[in-house]
Amino acid sequence: MEITMRHILLYLSVKYAGDFNSMYDAIKRKELIDKDDVEKVLKSVKSKYITLLDKEYPLSLKHIGTPPLVLYYYGDIKLLNNPNIIAIIGARKCSEYGKEMTKRIVAGLTKYEATILSGGALGIDGIAHTIALENHQKTILVSASGIDNPYPKTHTELYERIKKEGLIISEYPGMIEPQPTFFLIRNRIIAALSERIVVTEAKVRSGTINTVAYGLEFGKDICCVPSNANLNSGCNMLIKQGAKLIEKANDIYADY
Repeated sequence: MEITMRHILLYLSVKYAGDFNSMYDAIKRKELIDKDDVEKVLKSVKSKYITLLDKEYPLSLKHIGTPPLVLYYYGDIKLLNNPNIIAIIGARKCSEYGKEMTKRIVAGLTKYEATILSGGALGIDGIAHTIALENHQKTILVSASGIDNPYPKTHTELYERIKKEGLIISEYPGMIEPQPTFFLIRNRIIAALSERIVVTEAKVRSGTINTVAYGLEFGKDICCVPSNANLNSGCNMLIKQGAKLIEKANDIYADY
């Protein structure tokens, strides 16, 4: 079997558990690689995968400072190149108001044929994926754990359904357990892939705000649902800083 550069990237990804810096350092120092070890890795990977070298790899990720060198996936990889990807993100511990606004906005995006992207977490993320599936919309889940390790476990059924009807991607192979830093690292992928980022509910200090920071760095439009005053609202803070105030799906596309 001829070993190609994409095979080597896969091998390094598995060896270094998807860590970009470790993989990059191995490439820089021209780490010696055994052909038998590469072939063992090729046989061990259950999921599909694309590398930075493949034509299917999305341009939006190539343009960031630390693009995932390997993306593992299940589902329709073509969804990554949909020009109308809307990230719906927010609090894990969300209020009834946050839930209802998320449902309303995701359902309203049906007529725009938007692909709904989120992180698969409890709260707003899970609601966004679920409502998208209920409305026969395409949805992308960007996982912070190994591609074969659904997280949280309570979303295993949702994970399996997205595998069949949408797309799940991760830069982490196999059964890698999520680490706290993985979620923050993962957020750059959510921000890069989306055309616009919609925050339906968030605290001032949260992973959601981290995703927004990446989005601003990448020049993405930020849209926020307003909250009541005195609620430590990240949405209200972002609106005061210039994010677009939205109350329904139509507002996301107004002025464009």
